[in-house]
Amino acid sequence: KGTIHLFRKSQRSLVGKLTHEFRLVAADRRSWKILLFGAINLICIGFLLMWCSSTNSIALTAYTYLTIFDLFSLVTCLISYWVMMKKPSPVYSFGFERFEVLAVFASTVLAQLGALFILKESAERFLEQPEIHTGRLLVGTFVALFFNLFTMLSIRNKPFAYVSEAASTSWLQEHVADLSRSICGIIPGLSSIFLPRMNPFVLIDIAGALALCITYMLIEINNYFAVDTASAIAIALMTFGTMYPMSVYSGKVLLQTTPPHVIGQLDKLLREVSTLDGVLEVRNEHFWTLGFGTLAGSVHVRIRRDANEQMVLAHVTNRLYTLVSTLTVQIFKDDWIRPTLSSVPIANNILNLSDHHIIPMPSLKAADNLNPVTSTPAKPSSPPPEFSFNTPGKNVSPVILLNTQTRPYGLGFNHGSAPYSSVLNQGFGIPGMGATQGFRTGFTNVPSRYGTNTRGQPRP
Repeated sequence: KGTIHLFRKSQRSLVGKLTHEFRLVAADRRSWKILLFGAINLICIGFLLMWCSSTNSIALTAYTYLTIFDLFSLVTCLISYWVMMKKPSPVYSFGFERFEVLAVFASTVLAQLGALFILKESAERFLEQPEIHTGRLLVGTFVALFFNLFTMLSIRNKPFAYVSEAASTSWLQEHVADLSRSICGIIPGLSSIFLPRMNPFVLIDIAGALALCITYMLIEINNYFAVDTASAIAIALMTFGTMYPMSVYSGKVLLQTTPPHVIGQLDKLLREVSTLDGVLEVRNEHFWTLGFGTLAGSVHVRIRRDANEQMVLAHVTNRLYTLVSTLTVQIFKDDWIRPTLSSVPIANNILNLSDHHIIPMPSLKAADNLNPVTSTPAKPSSPPPEFSFNTPGKNVSPVILLNTQTRPYGLGFNHGSAPYSSVLNQGFGIPGMGATQGFRTGFTNVPSRYGTNTRGQPRP
């Protein structure tokens, strides 16, 4: 008998976890259609690969890779349904939307790898071109075209539909768009089909089938087997050119970059937020694409000390929520502290300034215990330290600077010089040590109320 662990969680294997999630998706009726198309896709791929081997056509092999890509797109659609069922967890606090982005990126990259494999095989065939049998070449072409178009048009694949519209156009789409403008100029009724731009997946299916039909005709007429290799290269280049913009777009989403088409709108919203009442500064802003069509962001907002945090948070969220669905706003108040001049009451006659600015010197008798200049203990045997900015030494008398300028501003200042004895008795007042509150300019009487004259009357 083994030890019984009451609170030990059962460890499920990776296969068990995948089976559990697949059952969760299969429980939804919407996924039954995708599973049916997936089963038919596997059967179709099996037949196409057998026909590729019997015809020895690498162009049909390249076109079969598009059917394999359709299987990847069906898997991506199942993942999209699974993401809609799952709720955010403590591990995945933003949800599982990035899984469908990863699925789109993986599917497009695998399609490009298949195109590179076709290019490599085609380069080898140019050195030694084998004979191509056209018995099932045309049949395989129409079977693959029918199934690809039927799959793309019957199932609404939300991730790939979004990527095909948001990503930049491929070179194949641009050339077809130029041709479509010319055709629509002659027949305006076709503008709804060909403009503004065609679906890239439908376009590459039709272009690949057209290349295979040309290959079949040239081989049947002139036994020109090298055209099969040329058609394979053309299909591979079209596949690579169509998938590359989608890989770039989904890769940028995975790298958490800001979409270029929303940068202007974000700047406008941030300027509006900075002008809200109570907002002093908006900083550390970062916005990125969480999933297809979902924008996330975080921002720090510094507000006034007297502002209402909840009110500012509500206004900021209301402005940014129109564009950013998942938003984190950090509100913090201004940490600026108003400086205070003094922590003790000030005398009433600080404005009774004299015409003489007096620089008093400390008493040498106080140097035994504490130096009033540096507030540090000094040794009895060493001379007291002096100032480092051209102040008198210990044997120099206090300096009295005479101010001969008149003061016609009517501030209530008393004119005249202060008595020399009173200057020597002032010394340096050190707050918190029992001495008189004083400053280095020799003023000891500071009023506790500003705006009064010498007679105690309030100023107008």
